[in-house]
Amino acid sequence: MTAENRQIRLKSRPVGAPTAANFEATDTPVPTPGDGQVLRRTIYLSLDPYMRGRMNDAKSYAAPVGVGDVMCGHTVSEVVDSRHPDFRAGEFVAGYDGWQQYAVSNGKDLRKLDPRAAPISTAIGVLGMPGMTAWIGLMDIGRPKAGETVVVSAASGAVGSIVGQLAKARGCRAVGVAGSDEKCRYVTSVLGFDACVSYKTGNLNALLSEACPDGIDVYFENVGGAVLSAVFRLLNRGARIPLCGLISGYNATTPEPGPNLLPLLVARATIQGFIVSDHVDRYGAALQEMAPLVRSGRLKYREDITEGLDAAVDAFIGLLEGRNFGKVLVRVSADPTQ
Repeated sequence: MTAENRQIRLKSRPVGAPTAANFEATDTPVPTPGDGQVLRRTIYLSLDPYMRGRMNDAKSYAAPVGVGDVMCGHTVSEVVDSRHPDFRAGEFVAGYDGWQQYAVSNGKDLRKLDPRAAPISTAIGVLGMPGMTAWIGLMDIGRPKAGETVVVSAASGAVGSIVGQLAKARGCRAVGVAGSDEKCRYVTSVLGFDACVSYKTGNLNALLSEACPDGIDVYFENVGGAVLSAVFRLLNRGARIPLCGLISGYNATTPEPGPNLLPLLVARATIQGFIVSDHVDRYGAALQEMAPLVRSGRLKYREDITEGLDAAVDAFIGLLEGRNFGKVLVRVSADPTQ
């Protein structure tokens, strides 16, 4: 092929919040697949908070993106050329191709998608990594029981929105914490949470206490900071806290002061960090429950789609600033299934 492959690379490591100067767009020739390889065209790119950590050269659960390398990210793509017996041109696949228009590999990293079963974008959203994160963290660590109160931060986001709906399906009281009154209205009126409080409106401690009159049994943590401190005050005995993310501190240049841990001791609470990729063996169980709910419309999701790869940088910065509303995707090229 003679077309160009647009790529967004990490130009420099950010200090504090990332800016456009930390990224660089380049054009390279579209690769030609060799024997046993698959070439695909990116349709959707997922933008997620974990990418901020990959921009740092620091010890973490995964290797950082190298300066000069293509930014990482989950993708949905169409096979355009295949020299692999298991893939044909025109098929749709989910992979980890990063911020680029085309990618080639041996196919081991690809999962075939059926556009008749669900919109292909859901493979990197509600039925992809965010959905698996919500289900595994809530079910395996949170272990919700009917009648309990489950609180989730970033409640209108890709993970939090699913957590609350799954909690409701288990007979729990679902309470969200979000960054605006508009997001809170969506969380309660569309997603069906029992209550939602904005951490930017009014007294967070008072609002959360009012929303959780019987205390908190499960807190699904995505944010950290003041929200975590407010939750600690309301923990019930034996509370469980799946620690998924701490986005409030991702751009910090010095460690944020930690919360008072005494409430954890008094409540005999458990807090456990988890990385969804450590639980691949649970994906099947998660999909078995969630896929029918998505198809029937009982599990609702919202996508915040930006058009064009060149807009990915601004969309990513907006995600870290909380400007998004729903699962953040970049439509890199036309979706032929729509």
